[in-house]
Amino acid sequence: MNQSLRALRFFRRLGLAAVAGGLIGLASGLAPAPAAAASFQLEEATIAQIQDAILNKQVTTVGVVEAYLKRIKAYNGTCVKQPDGLLKTIETIPHAGQINALSTLNLRPAARKKWGFDERKARSMTDGTDADPKMPDALEVAAQEDAYLAKTGKLIGPLHGVVMAFKDQYDTFDMRSTSGADAFYANDRPPEDATFIKRLRAAGAIILAKANLAEYADGVPRSSFGGTFCNPYDTERNPNVSSAGSGSSVAANMVTCAIAEETGSSVRGPAEANNAVGLAPTQELISRDGMIQYGMNTRVGPICRNVEDVAKILDVYAGYDPKDPLTVFSVGRMPPKHYPEYAREKSLSGIRIGVVREYMSKKLFTPADYQTIDIVSAAADDLRKLGADVVDPGPEGALFTGCLRKYVPAAENKLFTKRFPDLFPVDKDGKPVGDHVATLLDMTMDPSKVPDVLNLRTFGSAQAVGEAKYELDVYLRKRGDSNIHSNTDLVNKANYFEDPKFASQKTARENADKPMVYDTADRMLHRFAVQQVILQCMQEQNLDALVYPTSALPPAKIGAPSTPQAACRGGVWSFLGGQGFPAMTVPAGFTTEVYDWVRDSSVEPAKPNPECGGGGGGGNAKPEGVRMTGPIPAKLPVGMDIVGRPFGEPVIFKIASAYTAATKHRMAPPDFGPVP
Repeated sequence: MNQSLRALRFFRRLGLAAVAGGLIGLASGLAPAPAAAASFQLEEATIAQIQDAILNKQVTTVGVVEAYLKRIKAYNGTCVKQPDGLLKTIETIPHAGQINALSTLNLRPAARKKWGFDERKARSMTDGTDADPKMPDALEVAAQEDAYLAKTGKLIGPLHGVVMAFKDQYDTFDMRSTSGADAFYANDRPPEDATFIKRLRAAGAIILAKANLAEYADGVPRSSFGGTFCNPYDTERNPNVSSAGSGSSVAANMVTCAIAEETGSSVRGPAEANNAVGLAPTQELISRDGMIQYGMNTRVGPICRNVEDVAKILDVYAGYDPKDPLTVFSVGRMPPKHYPEYAREKSLSGIRIGVVREYMSKKLFTPADYQTIDIVSAAADDLRKLGADVVDPGPEGALFTGCLRKYVPAAENKLFTKRFPDLFPVDKDGKPVGDHVATLLDMTMDPSKVPDVLNLRTFGSAQAVGEAKYELDVYLRKRGDSNIHSNTDLVNKANYFEDPKFASQKTARENADKPMVYDTADRMLHRFAVQQVILQCMQEQNLDALVYPTSALPPAKIGAPSTPQAACRGGVWSFLGGQGFPAMTVPAGFTTEVYDWVRDSSVEPAKPNPECGGGGGGGNAKPEGVRMTGPIPAKLPVGMDIVGRPFGEPVIFKIASAYTAATKHRMAPPDFGPVP
């Protein structure tokens, strides 16, 4: 970081105005130059390869940015039919050749126009002039880095030349930040960067774009501002919400890495659906400062095409931030070495890994799940071949069910009793009928008395009443916009898309506005109980990490109905990560066929299963009749989750780096090759 600070002082001595009039003008004012020397190939390039090419004068930093811009120009267009405009109904296009992953580009107006990008991609919709010299764009920053390298012979920092996109849920002082909403901010730029973005900039990262996302991080594959986004491996399919643009822009080589946000599944889901590597880190490791609508389970996670690059990104922004009190738990718990040093393993000797078969049941799930289960079962065998001691209860087995029965009733206490009112009855006023303590004690002494329904998929969930409203309103007050002050303003002062195939985002905002109290007590109890029980269960089997499929199902068609919950199976398995355990997805292979769900009015809508509430994630549940169709030939990515103990990222990096180096399942999307 000291090198980065010296670099920043170097440019302050130059003077931003002078830079703007000289190198910056050269970078932004000319027509696009050749992206790179013939010997440097941008596609699939790692951070190390990009930096080696810059140091060896195969390409300039400006040339790297321009090479990515060429790909954005070629592949980032609209990927669906919009006969009635952006906000109305849409139709998918097979092999569209576009994915609409990036909603805003970090280019000044002159550069944006020369590159042929329309006004919708402007850095700001409220500042048309955009001439502030203190807000250099991506090309100007790249020129600054080239000038620093020419003067000193050194890279400006550990992320010199690393071109990034950020989910539009994060504040960037130089670019519009609205969480995908078309809201009427007086100033669509926030006053300052999020803390983690400041750290990335100081290390040399170049911010090229804001990534498209499900509006307000909801489970819908479109945004009122950015439009609908598509999967580069099949443009009729979902790239997995809500951080979809972060995952697909990395997959299609539009940026080096991107930052996503995960409350349930939206680092790992988009990474898996786009055949990339995504880490949802320990909750308390990364600051949530400068995030629109963060919550108790929110994590700031990098997505890259390889494990070591993810480690390099995390290494720069992890750690305590006084603006986010949760990060105080990271003090004294950082690893002794830098994260990239753990991401170069070849052998897994001495590491003990448990296979979570509760998420891999062919008897309980459907044929749509079978290939994913087989692929991740093969991945477990690969881990064993790499030297790991793999604890696998076998098909239809259960890694943790017996252990959960011993510890969950007491750990969850009042939450557990609410789930089983027949065993823990209450009167009309909600007061216990009988001695609930005695019943819990009996279960603790004799786990056979615990209801059979209890397993990892049905562990349960706990809501935080008013959290969405409170946290969003806190953010807006800090932002201080003169027109948008609250969630209520976002309901009334914004455009919203209207399409019967997708849940209304205006309704979602109206629902968030309803609570009149803010109560996180149940969620905090649940979080503590889950961590205590899972850590105990891991310790009893001496497990260092867990593995299972990132998602039970391959990416669904855009606009498809929600998938029925078979045995409490949702979209992406989100339970453990959502309670503070770090989780990384890595490419594990590809399907050869898939099954899809279609609407069928002759089928009675499935009723929500009250037993579910912790195993799966994703999806906007709608009460509509559906049926399964297939099999359909399809080559779609499958990912494997690697879960560690809180602050156990080093172990995850070891496992992930050894596995990916040995298996090499990452493959660029065939329809998005090099630009001529």
